[in-house]
Amino acid sequence: MEFKFAYRMSYLKASEIREILKVTERPDFISFAGGLPAPELFPVDEIIEVSRRVLAEDGASALQYTTTEGYAPLREWIANRMNFTRGTDFDADNILITHGSQQALDLSGKVFLDEGDTVLCESPTYLAAISAFKAYGCRFKEVPTDDYGMVPEELEHILNTTERIKIIYVISDFQNPTGRSWSLERRKQLANLAAKHQVVVIEDNPYGELRFEGEALPSVKAFDKTGCVFCLGTFSKIFCPGYRIGWVAGDKRAIDNYILVKQGADLQCNTIAQREISKYLELYDIDKHIEKIREIYKRRRDIAVKTMEAEFPKGVTFTRPQGGLFAWVELPSDINARDVLDKCLEKNVAFVPGGSFFPNGRKENTFRINFSYMPVDKIVEGLQCIAGILKEFMKNNTRERNRQ
Repeated sequence: MEFKFAYRMSYLKASEIREILKVTERPDFISFAGGLPAPELFPVDEIIEVSRRVLAEDGASALQYTTTEGYAPLREWIANRMNFTRGTDFDADNILITHGSQQALDLSGKVFLDEGDTVLCESPTYLAAISAFKAYGCRFKEVPTDDYGMVPEELEHILNTTERIKIIYVISDFQNPTGRSWSLERRKQLANLAAKHQVVVIEDNPYGELRFEGEALPSVKAFDKTGCVFCLGTFSKIFCPGYRIGWVAGDKRAIDNYILVKQGADLQCNTIAQREISKYLELYDIDKHIEKIREIYKRRRDIAVKTMEAEFPKGVTFTRPQGGLFAWVELPSDINARDVLDKCLEKNVAFVPGGSFFPNGRKENTFRINFSYMPVDKIVEGLQCIAGILKEFMKNNTRERNRQ
């Protein structure tokens, strides 16, 4: 039959990362594409014990429905953790458990966006946030962004001259895709501008605890005097992504609306998953586990940066993140990263072209590298392969210009 799909389906498309990951599932592939944690760091033995304890101690409740808000002890732990690490002032009632921070993005769109509203974002920004918000018919306005976050003068100009701005979406620590972090002053300025213009800030923070060096900075929320900042978090990067447990934290009145739309979406998150995470946090030292993750990822970051410094041709620039999972590469303007990817895939190496991280297009001469997933030897081998292909592209482009 001829299906009459909703209009929104005309402007939604498959995640470019997911499509690339389908190609790279073979074990002989070196993939810098996904934002995947290192699977060898998952605490499998501890989780076996946690699962046994949860079922033995309170199995009937663990296998039953629970509240939409989520398991109360887990929400309390999250609130306390954010208050300690991010300078916030939450309690359990400010927290809603979600299916990863991705669902929190989707629910944010459902709660705040009407068709034709505008979302302000960093340039570039997280492509799955683009997908989540786009489903609600919004427009995107990219705010000029440098190594310290959105440029405040540019942000204020856009706030003064753009209609129907509903959300400012940011990743303030080790941003996806660039790996950059906001300065302390920029965080304060964002909170002040959002309050002045009465615009909601969605502050996404999947990577904040994965800092390798430098000083940890408070959340934008720590400077929020009006309740306009909402914080998203997840256990995916500091524990295990397979549980699909994240959260949104913010003003209680707005969280009540998040709860309403989540009830219509899925009623609640997995009960046993929430209880198992909570039991792990009770029995084991999560800080010790996170420190182990940091140690491994820092080594891989160091190797990735060292290899790019040594191998990438002159004219190619890249970020040197102080934490997180990603580095961002910028090529000369006459090289399209998608063309480079095609050649890399022929040699079983993958990354994500940068164009998809710009909601309004352009900047096809960029790409994102993930350094958390592959072991050190594969990082070196894969980046050397990319470097060789980049050198060929630059040599060919030079010949072409000389002919002209």
